Amino acid sequence: MSQSLAKQCNEVKERYDTCFLKWYSEKYLRGIGAIDNNECSALFKEYSSCLQVALKERGIDKLLEDAREDNKENDAVYLGRKKCKIRALGPVFLSALMICSRIFIFHV
Repeated sequence: MSQSLAKQCNEVKERYDTCFLKWYSEKYLRGIGAIDNNECSALFKEYSSCLQVALKERGIDKLLEDAREDNKENDAVYLGRKKCKIRALGPVFLSALMICSRIFIFHV
């Protein structure tokens, strides 16, 4: 698995990635695990908090906010709907999104 953007977050990212991959392959793909309630949520929150601190220290948080704001209209056009509920399950490197009742899994 890849390292975190912030090396101080590597350990928790590795634990989260391991948990998520296990949950995804052993439960979600078999229809057992609920997308909104999985056992990796606490690890994701811990990793996300760690990563947010690192992003803020580097000034990247503001760049991300600006990019999201600048692309709201484009996203609505290309997604085909003006209001889509987006639920992120994972951080930058491993994410699963539920977009407008469709699930897209990607690994960046």
